[in-house]
Amino acid sequence: MSFHDDLLQRSLRESPPVKRGNYPCLILNADYQPLSYFPLSLWSWQDAVKAVFLERVNVVDKYEQVVRAASFEMEIPSVVALKDYVAQNRSPAFTRFNLFLRDGFECAYCGSPDDLTFDHLIPRRLGGKTSWENIVAACSKCNLRKGGRLPKDAQMHPQNAPFRPTMFQLQAQGRRFPPNHLHESWLDYLYWDVELEP
Repeated sequence: MSFHDDLLQRSLRESPPVKRGNYPCLILNADYQPLSYFPLSLWSWQDAVKAVFLERVNVVDKYEQVVRAASFEMEIPSVVALKDYVAQNRSPAFTRFNLFLRDGFECAYCGSPDDLTFDHLIPRRLGGKTSWENIVAACSKCNLRKGGRLPKDAQMHPQNAPFRPTMFQLQAQGRRFPPNHLHESWLDYLYWDVELEP
């Protein structure tokens, strides 16, 4: 175990006021943009402190709360930036969550956010593929109503044509859905539509 790891382990053992799960840390890329907006890129305070000791990040902002050990004390980081840039040009995974995110967590037919599932525009029985370009988010009611028919036969057309999103498009979409808790030190690095104080 390195000196830094040993120091970190001692600090974590000797700092009872800070409880696990408290004091999340916002992780920024080296360009000071969040690694992810939805879900928001966060580390536990323990991971953030370890990354500081391992010199993998720069501390951008801090909580007032400190962790203490016999030989040092440190304010807990609330925002850190990676020293090495992580490329964001990979293709997003084709998952249910990312599909719902692309479609704004709303039914592509009626706009309802309730009881979401997904619908093949061209049904599989007619050769439709399970792909970004053929699937839309749909509430259960609309999905049942459309059934295994083509949109023209069901007289149901999605409000927006399905498409394969880029990572940047999903990140931009994620900015529309802020988490329940935003620490004030994070706001300068996030671009949600929050009302600014005069």
